[in-house]
Amino acid sequence: MTATDSPGSAVEQKCWYAMSVPYNRVLKVKSMLDEKQIGCFVPMRYEVRTVRGRKMRLYVPAVSNLIFVHTTDTCLKLFKQTTTFLQYLVRKVDGVSQKIIVPDTQMEQFMRVCRTNDEHLIYLKPEEINLSKGTRVRILGGAFNGVEGVFVKVKGKRNRRVVVLIDHVSAIAVSEVSPDLIEIINT
Repeated sequence: MTATDSPGSAVEQKCWYAMSVPYNRVLKVKSMLDEKQIGCFVPMRYEVRTVRGRKMRLYVPAVSNLIFVHTTDTCLKLFKQTTTFLQYLVRKVDGVSQKIIVPDTQMEQFMRVCRTNDEHLIYLKPEEINLSKGTRVRILGGAFNGVEGVFVKVKGKRNRRVVVLIDHVSAIAVSEVSPDLIEIINT
């Protein structure tokens, strides 16, 4: 499945779509998308769980039912015809539901932080944090070098943390960052 590029028509751009997969089928859908060579990303983390009476360290989805799909609208519609339980995440704009499309730069930063597999990352829902009280910053050095976010107090944690947000979908709080590795971004 590729973008349409027939004479006279514009080539469709690939976008990051925030999507929901109910019934804990996220990894199954990821596998199906991988088979079709459609780009996707599932935030993952290590978690200790008890399985058949034994504690095991498992690599599991960090956010229940969440997957990001990187493709064209046409390609995604074709895929959804055979995968009816894959659903768009939407938000209301002037009373109309619109698909949530994540800007490439925002998605790249979010994936970069997720892929560090830092055990101290905290995944949050957007409503769990008040970003208006924070300061826009960029991390200088270390595993998160160049990552931009908002420096805020996270409920239940002693120190402030840098939070990388995907609007209306999810947020991830980076482990504590030394103040000398933070640069304030003037907007």
